[in-house]
Amino acid sequence: MKDYEFTLKFALPNVDADPQTYIDALMEAGCDDALIGLGTKGRIALDFSREAESAIEAILSAIRDVQKAIPKATLIECGPDFVGVSGIASIFKVSRQAIQKMMKTFSDTFPTPVHSGTTQIWHLIKILNWSNAHKQKHTFDGTLFEIASATREINVYKEISELESPTPKNITRVFPKAERILELH
Repeated sequence: MKDYEFTLKFALPNVDADPQTYIDALMEAGCDDALIGLGTKGRIALDFSREAESAIEAILSAIRDVQKAIPKATLIECGPDFVGVSGIASIFKVSRQAIQKMMKTFSDTFPTPVHSGTTQIWHLIKILNWSNAHKQKHTFDGTLFEIASATREINVYKEISELESPTPKNITRVFPKAERILELH
C-alpha cells in the first residue's frame, strides 16, 4: 500500500447550507484522512492523504466517501492536475524565472499548455513526463507521476461525461485516439 496525496473539490447541493454541517458526516463516511477547506460559499475542498493499492483506487474511494456523506455533491476538480508556472516552480523547487527560462530554452519540446494567454496552464503529468524524458535534474515523490496521471484521467472523463451531445464520429479524423472516448458513450 502507498500513501497518495490529492485534492477533491466539490460543489455542495445547497449553496446556502452551512458547510460545517457536513464535517461530521464526512468523518463518519471515511474522510478522516482529509483536511477540509470551506473557503468558498457553496464549495468544499478536501486534501486527502489516503493509503491504497493505486492512485486511481485512492481517488475513487475518496469520491465515493464524499458522495456517501453528501449525496448530491458534484465533483468540480481533482488535483493535482492543472498547474501554472508557479505550480511547476513549486514542484520543481526552483523559481518562476527558472521555469520561464526552461520554457524558452526547450521551446521546441516543452509541453503545449491546455490554456494559453496571460496565464498558461498545463496538465501536471505532461510536465512530469517531459522533465523525465529530458533528464531534468528534478526529483519528485514516487507517487506524483501516478497521482497526476490519475487526476488528469478523472478530470477528463468528468468533462466528457458532462457533454450534452455524444462526441461526433468525425472527430476521430482529427484525433485518432478519440475512438476510446466514443466507446465510453
